[in-house]
Amino acid sequence: MTDSDHLNPPSHSASSQEEMTDFGFRNVPREEKKPLVRHVFESVAGKYDIMNDAMSLGIHRIWKRIFITELGPAPNLKLLDLAGGTGDITFGWLKRGGGSAILSDINAAMLEVGRERAIKEGLINRIDVREVDAESLPFPNASMDRVSMAFGLRNCTDKNAVLREVRRVLKPGGRFCCLEFSKVAVAALSPVYDLWSFQILPRMGRMIAGDSESYQYLAESIRMFPDQETLAGMMREAGLEHVSYKNLSGGIVAIHSGWRL
Repeated sequence: MTDSDHLNPPSHSASSQEEMTDFGFRNVPREEKKPLVRHVFESVAGKYDIMNDAMSLGIHRIWKRIFITELGPAPNLKLLDLAGGTGDITFGWLKRGGGSAILSDINAAMLEVGRERAIKEGLINRIDVREVDAESLPFPNASMDRVSMAFGLRNCTDKNAVLREVRRVLKPGGRFCCLEFSKVAVAALSPVYDLWSFQILPRMGRMIAGDSESYQYLAESIRMFPDQETLAGMMREAGLEHVSYKNLSGGIVAIHSGWRL
């Protein structure tokens, strides 16, 4: 993928637009997005945690601590961690006193890194590691107390299907929390954030992970993700109630919350 590919995405006829979806700034056939996203995360899996620290200057750790607090870990609550990747949210849940947890992801390479981390941290016996597609969950109705998704929803092809599945597997009284990049709410941050996202991050990706293209996609996927109010509306349409959100770091990320009542 060259720079010109990002600036000039391939065109498609109007009749086929409903079959298309976004892959960063490109418009691609819907059936191609999952393989493309899978390739991105297979490429970066081994350096994912290092790159998270570098990309966010370590601030992602603070965001995740706040997010885990929002989930409200308790011994009697079961967590399904969607797009859990290398395990940060699952591990934090368990260390904060949460009950049983399922670490899930569609990407086997990311899950393998998470499994190895769980073994090293002595947590593997408390975690069910599952390779699953968040758009079609293999879990019974009303089987989870909490469902989490941190920095994963924007990579899904059918986000509405994910939200419907989340509501389906939640127990009555269960809660969904989503941590995701969002729309910057402080105007002065926007130019600096754009420079960081589109100039610095791909270069860091090339230096640290040997892969600038995947980090270019990740930056683009953030800009294509629904803003705070739009995502809140999508959650309500999926049947979640008492939907709310809170901005962190001036809206660079936001935590969305919704309940199944």
